[in-house]
Amino acid sequence: MATQADSEVIYEAPPPRTRIPVDPDVLPAQLQITDTQQVLYNEALRHFDRDDYVLPGVEHGALTDVEKFWLSQECFLRFFRAVKWASAQAAIKRLEETLKWRREYGVYDLITASHVEPEAVTGKMLMWGYDSDNRPALYLRPSKQNTEDSPRQVHHTVWALERITELMSPGVESLALMVNFAEPARNPSLSQTRIVLNILQTHYPERLGRAFVVNVPFLLNAFFKLIMPFIDPLTRPKLRFNPDCLAEGLFAPDQLISEWSGSAHFEYVHERYWDPLVRMCAERREKEWEQWRLRGAKVGVREWDIKCAVELEGQTVTQTAAVTPDTIQEPSVDVGAHDAPALGVSPD
Repeated sequence: MATQADSEVIYEAPPPRTRIPVDPDVLPAQLQITDTQQVLYNEALRHFDRDDYVLPGVEHGALTDVEKFWLSQECFLRFFRAVKWASAQAAIKRLEETLKWRREYGVYDLITASHVEPEAVTGKMLMWGYDSDNRPALYLRPSKQNTEDSPRQVHHTVWALERITELMSPGVESLALMVNFAEPARNPSLSQTRIVLNILQTHYPERLGRAFVVNVPFLLNAFFKLIMPFIDPLTRPKLRFNPDCLAEGLFAPDQLISEWSGSAHFEYVHERYWDPLVRMCAERREKEWEQWRLRGAKVGVREWDIKCAVELEGQTVTQTAAVTPDTIQEPSVDVGAHDAPALGVSPD
């Protein structure tokens, strides 16, 4: 018999709730590189960290603070892995191309919450829960499509990619993409899909941890065959069709929405989901921004250090608020689901 808690309807996206014991001084595997790789990384870091550095071929090429924040150590390493550590110049070229794209595409000004909100009102794309590796899940529900193909549709995807990184715990750098064709939907546009794939693979390397697709109609099988050649060979193994997320241990039941056979009874009500999500992301960005400033406000600061500091700070505040003379005890050091940040910008 289901309890009241079992059947409770959820309307808001949860913050990172995983509590993983962590020593901030012990770097995660993705930050542990070889001596040869360290030489390449140092060369790229020096390139961008020069006082006289300007982004080539653009007006006002000096890096802004938000661009320096984006150029974290993990960002460098993601782009190095994308070019297979071929050379520092190969990574620099990719990074500069993405820096230019982010300016030209409007990541820092045009693509705001208010700009993309008309795309979000039906819940066709939502962030909710975390997989067994603590990756935040991004759900796509094609049956909820409410607009025609347009640049703003793609802007909505880019906005979600930017926000979901703010919901990642320390050491987590990728997302779980969840696509469900359970209900009748308009077939996705091949041209629009190719645009999104190009953006994801070119400007967000190493951000896709896994991609699950379920309930694919027969007619859409041909569509997936058409787009597979446009998917990077390193990305293809991350794409799986019709997995059993619970039986395979890919998600805990309470972190998987009921549409995917999880126990989380999530219902999308735009007025109850959107503003809290935007506010939570803005608060997390702001706290990370503060920690970045404390670490010199420069290129190459570790996301790991920033996120660990924010999480541990949140736990300290929680513990302090709860402490009485009878409850003082040794605090545990773990990373969890507390607050974390807005790059000195508005909640949009």
